[in-house]
Amino acid sequence: MQRLRLRFGRGDEVKFISHLDVVRFWERAFRRARIPLAYSQGFTPHPRISLAAPLAVGVTSEAELMDVWLSRWMPTQSLVMRTRSQLPCGFEIFDAWEVGLNIPSLQSCLAFAEYRVEVKSGKSEQDVEVSLHSLLQARELPWHHSRGGIAKAYDLRALIDDLWVIGHHPEPLATGHSEDRLGEGSTCVLGMRLRCDAKGSGRPEQVVAALGFPQYPESIHRTRLILKGMSP
Repeated sequence: MQRLRLRFGRGDEVKFISHLDVVRFWERAFRRARIPLAYSQGFTPHPRISLAAPLAVGVTSEAELMDVWLSRWMPTQSLVMRTRSQLPCGFEIFDAWEVGLNIPSLQSCLAFAEYRVEVKSGKSEQDVEVSLHSLLQARELPWHHSRGGIAKAYDLRALIDDLWVIGHHPEPLATGHSEDRLGEGSTCVLGMRLRCDAKGSGRPEQVVAALGFPQYPESIHRTRLILKGMSP
């Protein structure tokens, strides 16, 4: 038996596919590529495929990690090339490498996830920097989140490791617009390193709201998954 770890991406074309559908997609792609998948034991055997940190619907990524168990050995490059031929637009395999059969699961090894988030803003770049600094200096940030009619209270600050400004791009105003509207429609690009472990996972859209941006992000893109023991 062999265990391979793949890094893959999910683009705009498939960003609204649910996590369960993504898993099913990979199962079908591997079968079409004739990859010798290993199966679980029991009454309903299924391919041994494990994805780390399920990606929220609407989020793109270049950093997804997946472990695949094979029933027999095969070169990693062969798996990548054969599977790539079965991928539709929106999915891409970047690389693959062999890992030990008995190492801990991907999910249990996760520490942080990094994101690039674009949001419309009326704030200047200096105001955005001040907001980020103020949030990072806070000792706690009580937050409430409702899901399925159940409200959950927690400390959002504990889920934030670091925040930074990647870029700020003011859009030019049309002729005749008043000076007091300067900055409206600007795009602010933020970098976020959020906790992603068994104790909790930070959500970029909640961080955006905590920073005082009234609109939902224009885009959320996961750029990196950081495992325990890796340098941030």
